[in-house]
Amino acid sequence: MHINHEKYIKRCLQIAKNGIGFTRPNPSVGSVVVHGDRIIGEGFTSAFGNNHAEVNAINAVKEKSLLKEATIYVTLEPCSHHGKTPPCADLIEKHKLKNVVIGCVDSNSLVAGKGIERLKNAGINVIVGVLEDECRKHHKRFFTVQDKKRPYIILKWAETKAGFIAPVVKEDQKPVWITNPYSRQLVHKWRSEEHAILVGTNTVIADNPKLNVRSWSGLNPVRIVLDKSFRIPTSASIFDGSVKTIVIIGKKEKNSEIKPPKARKNLVFEVIDFSPFGVLEKGVGIQLCEVLQKHKIQSVIIEGGTQTLQTFIDEDLWDEARVFVGDTEFREGVKSPVFEAPFSKKIEMKTDLLKIHIND
Repeated sequence: MHINHEKYIKRCLQIAKNGIGFTRPNPSVGSVVVHGDRIIGEGFTSAFGNNHAEVNAINAVKEKSLLKEATIYVTLEPCSHHGKTPPCADLIEKHKLKNVVIGCVDSNSLVAGKGIERLKNAGINVIVGVLEDECRKHHKRFFTVQDKKRPYIILKWAETKAGFIAPVVKEDQKPVWITNPYSRQLVHKWRSEEHAILVGTNTVIADNPKLNVRSWSGLNPVRIVLDKSFRIPTSASIFDGSVKTIVIIGKKEKNSEIKPPKARKNLVFEVIDFSPFGVLEKGVGIQLCEVLQKHKIQSVIIEGGTQTLQTFIDEDLWDEARVFVGDTEFREGVKSPVFEAPFSKKIEMKTDLLKIHIND
């Protein structure tokens, strides 16, 4: 009987999306167990420290006797090492599953083919590379950390049709919305999916943002705030202690007379050199990536103003750019970042247009 392996890997990818934003630092893997061209169990990665996808899929099978003649599908190579949980390869071997179909190989040095080797040595038939590109795309955050030693970076901004990102003058310390409520809700969904959110000093002073998830269900991202010279007032919402907040201060200002806010719950300070790009061996963007790597941040949305966004663009440190073009217009405004990249797709959001660029 011919079995369509792609069909079941597609199902793995579908259910794997349920874990995005909850499983880090583990990838959100999807897995299904198939017997006689019928799914008898499926699962995705639980929160960190709990079951992996393969374990949840096998546990979901009511008749365990069927496992010996079953095939397990998984988006990412099963682990073969002890971490917070036992190796998934051990469980597959224990239940003597007949076949394992894998979307893509894990590039983590702790796994990196060892899981596949372990399964083959146990006499299990292993097929690798089914819908590999789709699986790697789904696990883009995980692979970026493993392969590039930095978080997956998403640039996000909203601009008017004239190319302004904000008005020159504001009357109130709150955001001036360029986009409609549907687009703003989507941004909160994105925040729930990513590990951290990063903004600059001017954005915090101008808008006093909370940088949390209010219009969607999910975890609040870690807040990364650039405050070179301690200009952000201590009353700002980012200092409310509700979620881990990393404040990036300047090297020269570290020992100045200006002192940062006193230590508070969930507040961490890190120091970098804010010298202009090209002056230092390491630009501001690279230094920020090193700080994020130190704190094991897997992905970050850059929601800062033009200066902050331009920093990452100029240093070519980005993976996606998500740009809204809204209906709001200003007579005068702050220009959006200088940006040249082919867009991969356009999405109409009622009165807004969302352009998504991929940095290949």
